[in-house]
Amino acid sequence: MSDATTQTLPSATGPLDDAAVAQLKHDFPILNRTVDGQRLVYLDTGATSQNPTQVLDAEREYYERRNSAVHRGAHSLAVEATDAFEDARETIAGFVGAQTEEIVWTSNATEALNLLSYSLSNASAGLGGAEAARFALGPGDEIVTTEMEHHANLIPWQQLAARTGATLRYVPLGEDGLLDYEAAEDVIGPATRIVAFTHVSNVLGSITDVDRLVALARRHDALTVLDACQSVPHLPVNFARLGVDFAAFSGHKMLGPTGIGALYGRRELLRDLPPFLTGGSMITRVTMEEAEFMEPPMKFEAGTQRVSQAVAWAAAVRYLEAIGMDHVAAWEASLGHRLAEGVAAIEGVRLLGPEAGRERAGLVSLSVDGVHPHDVGQLLDTRGIAVRVGHHCAQPLHRALGITASTRASAYIYNTTDDVDRFLEHLAGVRGFFGL
Repeated sequence: MSDATTQTLPSATGPLDDAAVAQLKHDFPILNRTVDGQRLVYLDTGATSQNPTQVLDAEREYYERRNSAVHRGAHSLAVEATDAFEDARETIAGFVGAQTEEIVWTSNATEALNLLSYSLSNASAGLGGAEAARFALGPGDEIVTTEMEHHANLIPWQQLAARTGATLRYVPLGEDGLLDYEAAEDVIGPATRIVAFTHVSNVLGSITDVDRLVALARRHDALTVLDACQSVPHLPVNFARLGVDFAAFSGHKMLGPTGIGALYGRRELLRDLPPFLTGGSMITRVTMEEAEFMEPPMKFEAGTQRVSQAVAWAAAVRYLEAIGMDHVAAWEASLGHRLAEGVAAIEGVRLLGPEAGRERAGLVSLSVDGVHPHDVGQLLDTRGIAVRVGHHCAQPLHRALGITASTRASAYIYNTTDDVDRFLEHLAGVRGFFGL
């Protein structure tokens, strides 16, 4: 491991409780600020997380000491930059149970899913030769997703279906706020070629039974694509053990910087897929008539890469590893339970998704009778509480719930039970504030 990966440990490691989290808060400079004179309570990690000093330092140190183009130069800075870049890939891969060459850098998870969609589209157009023919889609083939998907795991598949003539189908939401797994048995069938689904709903906090959907897909030799944006930061995740073929996740939701994400793909699948982005740094031989491409992951990484972001993301992963993902998951489960129980107890407030007491991630979405979510969010903001309002890039899911928007509170390792209680206290006063 290169010295680019060294960093100070989190202010607290091991099992998390309020005292340990209070220590961790010292690592996050932004949490020292106030909003409207109130201490900031940040409950919008589902959208983007905050960064500890260790991550900020890692990116700054890269620019101060190693900044150079990777995989292109023979001078010392270029070698050090390349080592740091590939060390980061190894770190991220180990964190999600992947081989190093199974991690492709992207700008974000949305790009990762689009990269995959367009690569499959290229295979359907005949690119990639005989090896890519197994990925080709056409009329009569089906792509399956679910009613609870983030738009990033829905629209790319809509577009792929439109380009290839395949049919898009979806697994509906059940009345219990979970996927209707019995309906999935009917939706996923012999014509299914791709099953794309979220691991953790960014709206409901519900956790998908990945094993069940993977087994259904395998029954029909369909590829599985996992949206892991809300699971990798919060749960111990091992893609190889889950058995998924592809997965997308991003750095900015797990203490890392914006501008970087990753596509995981099983090695043999990435090897046979044709690339989507083409140009420099991903080729072995080019003539004026044709080009030959490198092996994965470089085959999918055309152009100048996100080097400093990769280095900083690896620092974020080491920060989480030092705490322990089992401890992260246990703390967030307790916060999620506290949030759900508290929301469910407030008159005139509807908890969305699984009922209080059911397994969920550390987030809740809710609807306040008679008050628009934007008004809820603005009122909470005056109390120093940052939450997300809107449709959370999941319009079909909100439509299925009979609403157009909701308010979401999402917790992370820097949130205490006091943060949750402050949110619940001020949420309980929303309807009264508006005279309801």
